[in-house]
Amino acid sequence: MEYITIDIKDRVGTITLNRPEKRNALNFELVAELKEAFTSLEGDQNVKVIILNANGTAFCAGADLAYLQKLQGYSHEENLMDSNHLKELFVKIYTLKKVVVAQVQGNAIAGGCGLASVCDFAFTVPEAMFGYTEVKIGFIPAIVMVFLLRKIGEGHAKQLLLGGELITADEAYRMGMVNKVVPSDKLEESVRSFVNKLLVENSGQSMASTKQMIAKVQSMPLEDALNYAAELNAHARSREDCKKGIGAFLSKQKITW
Repeated sequence: MEYITIDIKDRVGTITLNRPEKRNALNFELVAELKEAFTSLEGDQNVKVIILNANGTAFCAGADLAYLQKLQGYSHEENLMDSNHLKELFVKIYTLKKVVVAQVQGNAIAGGCGLASVCDFAFTVPEAMFGYTEVKIGFIPAIVMVFLLRKIGEGHAKQLLLGGELITADEAYRMGMVNKVVPSDKLEESVRSFVNKLLVENSGQSMASTKQMIAKVQSMPLEDALNYAAELNAHARSREDCKKGIGAFLSKQKITW
């Protein structure tokens, strides 16, 4: 990997954006490496939870503008292929069977803000700024919009996407974009503490199924969503984790996953 690093320790897979000289801006190769990394960790039985973090002062500055400028000379088909390439990364994270926690140590702008928002949880520092500035350079926040609308609703999304202004970490927290704002010297510790609770207190099978349902039911008609929910509810009862968890609860035994 040229633009990211991967570390696996104590059932946690950590993917680190490692293009600090470009503020971890997204180009074709970085997106490809992220897709490969998430796919690999999803299938790794030694990994239960994934952390996405970054080296440098910025978490991610969004699309590499020099790369975008180069693409302007390409055909529509080539640009569509590149757009789908980025779309596949966001879909991969959003539908991944494992929980993904963003550890945002610096600014998350445009596509970088989308990258943090599409993760299941996001922890950040007070100094970090968030926002979707695409309209200020004649671009559009197209792919990230789909996920942002689901996460924070139309009102807040319009404020960010149409206004194009940066907001503070505290404002991002109030909008529901991030889950916790902690001092920079406590960020890694806070993320690790939260992840450790997921590791030992929650069933991996249950988190995977719940995340799958969250991604699917919002776009379903009510009756279809309820039928789908009933099917997964019935299926969950026969799974080993459910049998183990209910058995431990009824026998008053502490269960550690």
